[in-house]
Amino acid sequence: MKAVVKHGLEDKEVELRDVPEPEIGPGDVLLEMKAAGVCGSDVEFWRNRITYPINVPVVQGHEFCGVVAAAGDDVAHFAVGDRVVSETGAHVCGVCEFCRAGEYNICPDRLGFGYGVDGAFTNYVRVPERCLHRIPDGVPFEHACLTEPIAVAYNAVCVMSDFDPGDDVVVLGPGPIGLFAAQVAKAAGARVVITGLPQDAVRLAAAEDIGFDAVVDVSNHDLEDLVAERTGGVGARLVVDAAGAQAAFAQAMEIVRRNGQITKIAWNMDPLGLSLDPIVAKAVRVQGSYSHTWRTWENVLRLLAGGALNMDAMISHVAPITDWEAIYTAAEERHAVKAVLRPV
Repeated sequence: MKAVVKHGLEDKEVELRDVPEPEIGPGDVLLEMKAAGVCGSDVEFWRNRITYPINVPVVQGHEFCGVVAAAGDDVAHFAVGDRVVSETGAHVCGVCEFCRAGEYNICPDRLGFGYGVDGAFTNYVRVPERCLHRIPDGVPFEHACLTEPIAVAYNAVCVMSDFDPGDDVVVLGPGPIGLFAAQVAKAAGARVVITGLPQDAVRLAAAEDIGFDAVVDVSNHDLEDLVAERTGGVGARLVVDAAGAQAAFAQAMEIVRRNGQITKIAWNMDPLGLSLDPIVAKAVRVQGSYSHTWRTWENVLRLLAGGALNMDAMISHVAPITDWEAIYTAAEERHAVKAVLRPV
């Protein structure tokens, strides 16, 4: 079967290869992949701009869904033909303090699909039963495969952050995670501003289509003045850093209110290189957010089933995995909002 494989640890060491169909164990299912989202991290793996180890060679792709094609003898809750979506933590230890507390997303031994074990940019994937969730009726595969990035956003906004309906939330960065974070905050009743740069024009246009309280190109507007005007000079209750750059974090410290919160989702390999004194002076809480857990996935699937999120504005490209390089390039150049790959 064809697969998109990262085979080395240098720039662009990714290619389409023939790989064998995986063998499953007693607690696994063989998932026939129907749709898989392209994450910014897939592009970073391609360009080898990463901050954690990758086991190579490895089939890429961790945002995926499909149909159960076969089930191991110990699989109790899923059967052949079930429509399912998979969590990304292919391996967790199950016995550390975090796993025992239900926080398996931060298990020190966690290995994810697409970098730690073979992922989904192919036809079939080996998936442990514990990773599976049923796709609600009426939710198409192209939407269901994006449960994972929505769950990242949901965890950051609704689990790790503190705000109330009617509060002002600013999301820095209109990439897919930023757009989903803004949508989740909007669904939770916040007044939402999302920002970007001129090179984010395609994604800012998607934000306009979704309909937030304000969509701001920060090259043309003074964000600090805009937030001050919207909040009576108080500042935003919550700022979500979905951009990652030093300038974005500096901006977050400027616009967050006293006793407010900055939640950081985005990664950045570069040193921060700025003073954190404004956090102390404003008594601001800074919160990192990583991955997701079972309850988050179930809540996101309910949001998808209820039509609470605008998915049509999010999906700009749908292509076969054979077009992976063109899709990666579109994502890197910010010409794509969110791309979905299908098997061949």
